[in-house]
Amino acid sequence: MSISKLVLACSLALAALTLAASAQAEVKKPVKHKSAKPAKAAEAKSESKEANEEADEPAIAGSAVTDFHCELGNKVTIFKNLDDDNHIALRWKKRLHRLTRVGTETGALRFENKLYGLIWIGIPAKGMLLDSKLNRQLANECRNAEQLAPVGAAPAAPADAKL
Repeated sequence: MSISKLVLACSLALAALTLAASAQAEVKKPVKHKSAKPAKAAEAKSESKEANEEADEPAIAGSAVTDFHCELGNKVTIFKNLDDDNHIALRWKKRLHRLTRVGTETGALRFENKLYGLIWIGIPAKGMLLDSKLNRQLANECRNAEQLAPVGAAPAAPADAKL
C-alpha cells in the first residue's frame, strides 16, 4: 500500500509541475520595440565595417608620401590621399595602418585606429605616435624634411633703422 501512495504522490507532484509550467507559458513577455532592432543592427554593422577597414591594409597608390624622422632613430611614413582628408595610411615598424581623423578643439591633426590603438598627432612643429592600449608613446619628436630644415636667418634690419 505504501507503493501506491508513493505513486499517487508522484502523480500529484507531476501534475502540479505541469500546471505551473503551463501557467508560466501564458505570462506575457514584454513587448520589444521593432524600431530599436534596426538601429542596433545598423550601429553594429557600422562598427563592424569600421573595424574591418582598420584591420585591412590600406591602398597607398597615388598617395602623397611624407617621411618623419623621430627620436631614438624611429621612422614613421604618412600616406595621404589628396581626395580624402578623413583618413591617412601610416607605416610603423613595417606595418601599414589605416587611421581615421578625429576632430580636436586645438586644431592639431589627430588620426586614430581604434582596433590597434594607434593615435597620430600632428602639430606644426612635430608629430607623435601613441599607443592608446598600452598608454605610452611609440615615437616622439617626429619631424618631416620641412620641419627639420633650419630656420633661415631673420631678415637684416635696414641700416638706417633706429630702435
